Amino acid sequence: MPAVNLEAMMEHLAEISHCVGVGAIAVLVMDGAGWHSSPQLTVPDNIVLLHLPPYSPELNPVENIWAYIRGNFLSHRVFADYEAILKACSDAWNALIKAPATITSIASRDWAQVRI
Repeated sequence: MPAVNLEAMMEHLAEISHCVGVGAIAVLVMDGAGWHSSPQLTVPDNIVLLHLPPYSPELNPVENIWAYIRGNFLSHRVFADYEAILKACSDAWNALIKAPATITSIASRDWAQVRI
């Protein structure tokens, strides 16, 4: 999306909601962005938002995902225009989602594992 705001967030939540299995609940980790905690934000019933404490990017696994994407797909490049940026970002995201083991290795936290 070309902008991040409340409307974009609600559209994002709606898309996630459609992908959640019947009877399941998705838990989304959120940082302190204003559109993540706006009282005007409508959250679907099958999504629960888990807000991180302020100033704690180390707790947010998506920060590592963004760093991986920048470092492996988007760095050291000059883009001709806005459309080229969108295409590069889309290509990078699509390449990453085809590698779930890479996502798991980047975003996993030892302290968040279930111990049996």
